[in-house]
Amino acid sequence: MSIGERRPGVTGGDDEAARLDAVLPEIDWSIAPVGATFSRFRAPSGELAVVALGDPRDPRVVLVPGATGSKEDFYLLAPILVAAGYYVQSYDLAGQYESADAGPARPGHYTYDLLVADLVAFLRDGGPAHVLGYSFAGILAELALVDHPELFRTLTLLTSPPEPGQAFRGMRVIGWLSWFLNGRQGAGLMIWGIVTNKNKVGPARLTFVRSRFALTRRSSVDDIVGLMKHVPDVRARIAGIGLPVLVATGDHDLWPTHLHAANATALGARLAVYSTGHSPCETAPNQLARDMIALFRESESR
Repeated sequence: MSIGERRPGVTGGDDEAARLDAVLPEIDWSIAPVGATFSRFRAPSGELAVVALGDPRDPRVVLVPGATGSKEDFYLLAPILVAAGYYVQSYDLAGQYESADAGPARPGHYTYDLLVADLVAFLRDGGPAHVLGYSFAGILAELALVDHPELFRTLTLLTSPPEPGQAFRGMRVIGWLSWFLNGRQGAGLMIWGIVTNKNKVGPARLTFVRSRFALTRRSSVDDIVGLMKHVPDVRARIAGIGLPVLVATGDHDLWPTHLHAANATALGARLAVYSTGHSPCETAPNQLARDMIALFRESESR
């Protein structure tokens, strides 16, 4: 999920990254950062829309957006990583935004196998990378990692579902309701919350997230919500791989912080908590980049 929310307050005392995040300007999310290049990647599911920023000779970072999201969700985060010496790529998931034509043969469903195969193919094409999975995409990254650890340098799980199984059950406020909704009903509730701006994003952000629904296939959102009610538990396998892992979340995320903390413990991961909600890549990019780069440096020093 990628819905955005109000900007975070300053935390961490004399923390320059937090101060920068507190004064983030409103941006037009349809305008790419200077130097961005766009392409199409032929994945198993079809052609995926890709954006890249930085020098391809630098260490690679792949940022994967979640359900109803897109590569544009990282337009504040990516330039910070590039300035630190990294090459950053992102792509729209099959069925989402400018990758809307990619997906299963019709009739068919968007499955874990289909979406993970796309991620694995994308990583193989450019070589091992530091990977961030945002919300639902964190599940995809975990599943790709356990079968293909050679493609990962580090893993960052950004506000990803912290519990396996029925992942919505621990959500704040509506967790109990998720037991009674199927994939399409749950997707409808999520989309309604986004288009009615329940998270109080700024006008430019709201305009952009609403506009994406003109392209995103509703069936892909329905299927993804259904998949999130059946999340495989691969945490012990990830912990056994020993890869540097970061669990990053906001203290007002959709899931409470104690669940993210327990997930980090199960994964053998670091935990970072920011004074924001479900979308730190949009509202706390300087703090998130700081912690990701520290993770990258740990991997590179091994």
